[in-house]
Amino acid sequence: MIFITVGTEQYPFNRLMQWIEILLDADLIQEEVVVQYGTCTTLPSGATVYRMLKEDAFRELIERSRLVIAHCGEGTVLLLDQLSTPYILVPRSQRFQEHVDDHQVELAMALAQMEVPIGWCPGDLVRFLEQPRHASISDLSEHSAQVLSASLQRRFAARLAAAEGPRARARGA
Repeated sequence: MIFITVGTEQYPFNRLMQWIEILLDADLIQEEVVVQYGTCTTLPSGATVYRMLKEDAFRELIERSRLVIAHCGEGTVLLLDQLSTPYILVPRSQRFQEHVDDHQVELAMALAQMEVPIGWCPGDLVRFLEQPRHASISDLSEHSAQVLSASLQRRFAARLAAAEGPRARARGA
């Protein structure tokens, strides 16, 4: 079984649902598909779907799955890291109106540096389906954690400075 989860964000993640539909139509997925779809308005045909799941049912589905395809939400990433099921993360994008900003894209870029499987396109999902693997962010060495931290600080420095600018002007600085 393949479990797909998009979280409970107020924005639909129809792009991922369309990718899954394409893979099903092309017979690249030939096993049971279970989807936790949140607010998606497009759903893959033939899949077992749940809008939301209680935490114990959610965990049970992950543990029963051969692999998981998930949005790149922080909570989902941390949960998947605790379990042994192979997973690939697909970040929601502001460009496609899937979130208010691109923090999932930014997180995915950082996780990709740690060799966590990231799905940027349907082809990435196809490759993962053929060779699923579990990557763990909890196995980071201290050096890797420092490199990741520095990368995130550089990536977010401009955003923090831009946000601080109006506050500084308001304080009269």
